[in-house]
Amino acid sequence: MRFAISIPQDLPDGEFDPAGFRAFLRRAEALGFDGAWTQEQVLGTASRSSPLETMTYAAACTERIRLGCAVFVSTLHSPVHLAKSLSTLDQLSRGRVDVGVGVGGGGRTLSAFAVDADSRVARFTEGVELMKACWTRPRITFDGRFWQLDGAAMEPKPFQKPHPPVWFGARHPNALRRAVRHGDGFFGAGSATTGQFIDQVRTVREALAEQGRDAAGFPIAKRVYIGVDDDRARARKRAAATLERFYARDDLLSVAVFGPADECVQGVREVMDAGAELVLFTPLWDDAEQMERLAAEVIPQLQ
Repeated sequence: MRFAISIPQDLPDGEFDPAGFRAFLRRAEALGFDGAWTQEQVLGTASRSSPLETMTYAAACTERIRLGCAVFVSTLHSPVHLAKSLSTLDQLSRGRVDVGVGVGGGGRTLSAFAVDADSRVARFTEGVELMKACWTRPRITFDGRFWQLDGAAMEPKPFQKPHPPVWFGARHPNALRRAVRHGDGFFGAGSATTGQFIDQVRTVREALAEQGRDAAGFPIAKRVYIGVDDDRARARKRAAATLERFYARDDLLSVAVFGPADECVQGVREVMDAGAELVLFTPLWDDAEQMERLAAEVIPQLQ
C-alpha cells in the first residue's frame, strides 16, 4: 500500500511562497510519502499554479519522492509539446514522474483551446498515443486524424523506460475500458464517492479480464479529500466550505473523509478495501499541519 500527498498549488493571496513550498516538499519526503501530486486548472477563479511548472520546482526541492499530476486534461494540450516537457522533467527528476491524463468535463471552455466538443474523446486518445510514440520511437511516423509526423525525432527520451507510467482518470464505463486499453493504471477522482469508486474498480477489473491484462500490472489509485480534526462538527463545516470553493457546488460533502483520526482511518480503509493501492491525500485545509497529522495519526493505522 502506498500513500501520496497533494502538492499545495493554491495561492490565496496571489503570491508564491518559495520557502514554504520547499519546506512542505522536503517534509513530505522525510515523512516517507511515496508521491506528491498536482492538479490542473487552466481557467477558473481559483488561484492555482500550473501543474507542470509546479512539478518541475518540486523536482528541484526533492530527491526521492515521485511527482505526478492527476490529471492533465491532455485534450487541451499539444501532445508533442506535452510529451517533450514531460520527457525533460522525467530526466531532470531522474525518473520520478507519473503522468495522469483525462478527457476533462464537458463544461470546459473548449473554444479557448481550439478543441471541438464532438471530437474531444478521439483527440484525447490520439494525443496519448502520439505522446507514447514520441517517448519510445527513434523516428516518429504518425498518420492521425489530428496530428501527422513523418520520420520526426524527439530527444531526449524519458529517463524511465519505455516511458513514465500513464494513469487514466475516468468515470464513465466506456472511459474506464479505454483506460485499460491505453493506460498503465486507473486514478479515481476525489469527487467520486467510495460507492462510485467501488463500481468503477469493478468495471476496470472486468475490462482487464476481457482484454487479457494482468491486474497486478495495472495499479489503481484514488484521490481522497481529507481533514483530520478532533471536533467533527467543525471538520464538517470546513470540509463543506472547501469543497464548495473547489467545485462551486454544495452537494459534494459525501466524497470527503473528515473528523477525528479514527473516523478518518475508517473512511480511508473503505477506499483501500474498494481496491485502491495508492491513496492520494488531498488536505481540505492547513496542508502542512494536515500532512503531519496524516503521517502521525492516520497512516500508521493503515499499514
